[in-house]
Amino acid sequence: MFSVAHQDFAIAAESVQEIRSADSLASTAIELDYVALPKVRHTVERGHHTYYVVNAGTHFSLPVSRPTLVLVMRQLRVAVLVDHIQSMGEISGVYPLPRAFAGEERHWYRGLAYLDDHVIPVVRPSGFLTSEEFQLLDRAARASETPRGMDGAAPS
Repeated sequence: MFSVAHQDFAIAAESVQEIRSADSLASTAIELDYVALPKVRHTVERGHHTYYVVNAGTHFSLPVSRPTLVLVMRQLRVAVLVDHIQSMGEISGVYPLPRAFAGEERHWYRGLAYLDDHVIPVVRPSGFLTSEEFQLLDRAARASETPRGMDGAAPS
């Protein structure tokens, strides 16, 4: 379980490759230029792979918080900024989302879990970025790699 802006979430441990301090990745993060996707502003290199860093607070439309950890996803090019890890535990079951979840959140969550008298959304790792968002980010990353002249313009 992790939290963002005092909201708890669960994610399958098998979906997370590693948990890092946000500070430890700050020096290796590369800022993306001209991205029309506010939840992603940086990439990080880990083990010869480029990961897009998703701010979970922005993704879930939560109030601004101060992320301290990065969850690097397994088998996805996504790293997620979160505030902190609540605990690790076993969830006995994941219940289907109620029909009230009718928008994009149906893609964000696998379902709901009941743990310690609380209902907690269980995150679907592939819900952090859609294939269209990956394409947009890939284009922005390629544009960021384009050599620039002294005036900041790309050479013609």
